[in-house]
Amino acid sequence: MFTDDFKDQPYWWEDAPPEDAQGGDLPKTVDVLIVGSGYTGLHAALRTARAGRSTLVLEAEALGFGASSRNGGQVSTSIKPDFAALKRKYGEETARGIIRDAQESLDYLQTFIAEEGIDCHLSVPGRFHGAHTARQYNKLAAYVATLGDGVDTEAFLIPRAGQHAELGTDAYHGGIVYPKHASVHPALYHRGLRDAVRAAGAQMVSHCRVTGIDRQAPGFRVSTPRGVVMARRLIIATNGYTSGLTPWQQRRVIPIGSYIIATEELPKEVMDRLMPTNRVLSDTRKLVVYYRPSPDRKRILFGGRVSLKEMNPVVTAPRLKSMMTELFPELESVKISHSWSGYVGYTFDTLMHCGQDDGLYYAMGYCGSGVGMASYLGMKIGLQAADDPAGETAFGHIPFPTRPFYTGNPWFLAPSVMAYRIRDRLGI
Repeated sequence: MFTDDFKDQPYWWEDAPPEDAQGGDLPKTVDVLIVGSGYTGLHAALRTARAGRSTLVLEAEALGFGASSRNGGQVSTSIKPDFAALKRKYGEETARGIIRDAQESLDYLQTFIAEEGIDCHLSVPGRFHGAHTARQYNKLAAYVATLGDGVDTEAFLIPRAGQHAELGTDAYHGGIVYPKHASVHPALYHRGLRDAVRAAGAQMVSHCRVTGIDRQAPGFRVSTPRGVVMARRLIIATNGYTSGLTPWQQRRVIPIGSYIIATEELPKEVMDRLMPTNRVLSDTRKLVVYYRPSPDRKRILFGGRVSLKEMNPVVTAPRLKSMMTELFPELESVKISHSWSGYVGYTFDTLMHCGQDDGLYYAMGYCGSGVGMASYLGMKIGLQAADDPAGETAFGHIPFPTRPFYTGNPWFLAPSVMAYRIRDRLGI
């Protein structure tokens, strides 16, 4: 099943591996210290550094080791609750603000990449979201019928009869296209972001795990194996890797492993037949699958949640391949060249959050939509830490919920996955 040169690491690292940046001595004091070097942390660092604040980014592993170089490179405006649900829960003004922020995140990412000149294979092919049952297609049709109230008027339905123009499979009952959704090479994007942050004057230090945070007026005392730093402002940008270092945030983020495989190179005619539009792809199953052509259109990258508990990506690779061949039976004999995993930061209300807890700033909980939203909310929280009113966002006006007895260990994940698996099979 595996190629001779198989690697249990991200396919993206072939072009842009994580970076070791040991740096010099840590400064004694900084205006802003950021924990985490993913999209969130680096976009925040860019804003604080360009605002003239001395900025230090600390990363426990190599720069870019986490989800920012492990994701599928799909960029959406995904907010899981629909406008009606948001309106019922938060009122119309906040609901519109959440939807507006989500749509602006996509525009922000594309503008940012263009203005910074980052070569990361940015493309706007749109997304095809397949209905795995006829009932789910009817739900998509009902959703499209409600659009036009300032939400997303450009989405359109694809009936089953026209499906092959979008995707070479008979497994779906039609679907919906979101024409503004985009794709990037996530590791190249992260490398370009690192370059911009470094050029702005921020210091980034890898392999420097933060071991303690103590509030000391007028800021924070941050401990590391390499010394102590006093920071006036502190930003937590750890998302699915949030730990007991910040227990308030850890109690509100659910780490969920997501797994991806890359196929060996495929003939052009196969790629053109199976994925003629080059769109990013997903479907209506509760146990999410997401897939796409590689930027050079030579491979298929296929990801999803495939186990009741976290497992070695070598073990999950055959399961992902089985799901892929259910959609595309002709890929049965195709081998896997890469298999890897990373952590998604989920939340109890399926919304991302951005704000502060008693002077400690955070942005996290992207629920699988981290490429665009981590970039956008990282930028916003950086502006907030730099005292710029442009950092305000609707996500700062909603509560960040947790559950009784939850401390960061998602013990409920296995039964939830099993329940979702049953619902997917029943089409509900």
